[in-house]
Amino acid sequence: MRFLRYVLPLAAVLPVAALAQDVIDDPYIWLEQKESPRAMAWVEQHNQRALKVLGGDPLYQGLYDEALKIATAEDRIPMPAFRNGGIFNFWQDDAHLRGLWRRTTLADYRTGEPHWKTVLDIDALGKAEGKSWVWKGATCLQPEERLCMIALSDGGEDATESREFDLATNNFVKGGFAFPRSFQRYDWEDANHLLVSTNWTGDDLTKSGYPYIVKRVTRGQPLSAAREVFRGYKDDVGAFPEVLRDGTGDTLTLIRRAKDFFHTETFVLDGDTVTKLAIPEKASVSALVTGKAIVSLDEDWATGDRTFTAGSVVALDLAALKADPGKLSPALVWQPGPRDALDGIATTKDRLLLSTLDNVNGRTFSVSPRPDGEWNRREIALPDKLALDIAASDDRSDQVFLTAEGFLTPSTLYLADATSDAAPDAIKRLPARFDASRDVVEQFEATSRDGTKVPYFVVHRKDLKLDGSTPTLMTAYGGFQVSETPYYSGTIGKLWLERGGAYVLANIRGGGEFGPGWHEAALKTKRQASYDDFAAAAQDLEARKITSPRRLGIFGGSNGGLLMGVEMIQHPELYNAITIEVPLLDMIRIAHIARGASWQGEYGDVDADPEVMAFWKRLSPYQNLKRGGHYPEPYIFTTTKDDRTGPQHARKFAARMEEYGLPFYYYENTEGGHGAGADAKQAAVHTAQMMVYFTRKLMD
Repeated sequence: MRFLRYVLPLAAVLPVAALAQDVIDDPYIWLEQKESPRAMAWVEQHNQRALKVLGGDPLYQGLYDEALKIATAEDRIPMPAFRNGGIFNFWQDDAHLRGLWRRTTLADYRTGEPHWKTVLDIDALGKAEGKSWVWKGATCLQPEERLCMIALSDGGEDATESREFDLATNNFVKGGFAFPRSFQRYDWEDANHLLVSTNWTGDDLTKSGYPYIVKRVTRGQPLSAAREVFRGYKDDVGAFPEVLRDGTGDTLTLIRRAKDFFHTETFVLDGDTVTKLAIPEKASVSALVTGKAIVSLDEDWATGDRTFTAGSVVALDLAALKADPGKLSPALVWQPGPRDALDGIATTKDRLLLSTLDNVNGRTFSVSPRPDGEWNRREIALPDKLALDIAASDDRSDQVFLTAEGFLTPSTLYLADATSDAAPDAIKRLPARFDASRDVVEQFEATSRDGTKVPYFVVHRKDLKLDGSTPTLMTAYGGFQVSETPYYSGTIGKLWLERGGAYVLANIRGGGEFGPGWHEAALKTKRQASYDDFAAAAQDLEARKITSPRRLGIFGGSNGGLLMGVEMIQHPELYNAITIEVPLLDMIRIAHIARGASWQGEYGDVDADPEVMAFWKRLSPYQNLKRGGHYPEPYIFTTTKDDRTGPQHARKFAARMEEYGLPFYYYENTEGGHGAGADAKQAAVHTAQMMVYFTRKLMD
């Protein structure tokens, strides 16, 4: 998730008092103590029922074996990254559950069986150090990319420990840079200096739980000697450094002060001088290319005699920007149409790459500046009606890896030259994981309560009987401007579609499928629009007789878990099964659980805004469960190590259901972070439990 600032005004006295009363009236506050003996005993008790019923089902072992086989298959595409003059990949399989960081050459990678050399074995490292390490990525010093900061997480949580690693020796640097466990961000200034935002003293986190003090750390000096270069505020989401570089050696050092999840002040750092960059707060400097700073806009930008619309991409001359960050002259690079949205930005040495959506179908463009200030744009020839992604790009050359996939189309990895008109070269293809010959994909539109047309995809048998008898799984996300696009899932295909089920992905408001406006239409107290969209898609499925309430199950995680909770409360008549994963469910206490305070830009501030408090009192799933209510029996899943949404929401919701005598299944993995598990075996347990649950509810 992303970034916030809120100042508690005097007008907030009334809702804060109301919140205090809610705390007094809440009998399950003790479950918010994440790892207390009492809470963990409760978790173990409820885990045992899920293990006994779902794990004891005759279908379970076969589903688990299939899920694990797909997740650890040796013929998966090893997704590449350009680094240190070679191709790097992070790989997990049955023998390396926590993973290998490994490398090869581009020429070798293009062969059918590359000869990988191990750089770092995370399983072996964890065993040697007695830790449950989970890989969280590497940040390497450009352009050589020999020195890297490796981020490691204990059990999958977002907080990391970071250490310097040398790719010339494949070892951690003795006496090198090292930062203890914290929520932290950092980037390299040069070989001897890092800009770091971390919890310096133990009390240097915002109310959202993120760091807000940026310091320059010098090689060979203790962290206590680091020099402060920027300080945000405790009420911010956080402050984070970033050093952008392009293929010609230009650099731009930025500090982003996140006032809330979507409003950010951007500053240019030159030595010790910090100057505010005059771009909108809902805009981001996304990349550098050929002396241009590329800015993506999530709000209109009126400057001079021009207005650039939200969703557009503009460019700034880097030299002029550095000379005067307060006086900017943007040039238009790309502007969306009514059904378009920006989906991704990357760069090569000489080209800007844009990934876009056209009615939720992928497009990819290679873009270059012209001497007159305009930009040339050429669409890269890739298959139509699929999800397209920029997998990796190289700032040392103009090579780029691209992927294409769909619900029934396994992923293909392409290698392209961004400067060439030649068609990309398909170099690797994922083998089919299930028989898709009997299936078809259709895209429909539902009409939401306010008349908005909401698209959704349906994957189903070609010979589908329109009598409402098809077991159907439906999901959506609907938040944080995240776009949900078609994707190939061997697990869904093998464990659901092959068994005669249908699958639905809905593109509801709150997401980014149609740009910033689609997101803002469901922001804060307008969020009911997102929930209406989802219900409308379910009703449309049933009106078309693709399925029926008896055969319709829904699932979603994180913000999608909140969506599931609201749907369960508002429309229990539409569904027969609901899986709620790593969710938000107590929207009155959200700011006081895990990273919840950071998302007030998305959900509003219940502590300070009476209108927001009133809205969530009507909608918050935890507060709106009814004793004697007729709800589907949900499967609720979370993890103890989730330090993003936290397991507290799921626990309290389940405890209240238990108090009211309402049936449910609850399972909490003790690792995994904000996901299904810390490794493939843990994730397979969740997948198998969920598929047993849906089978029992929808197919039996």
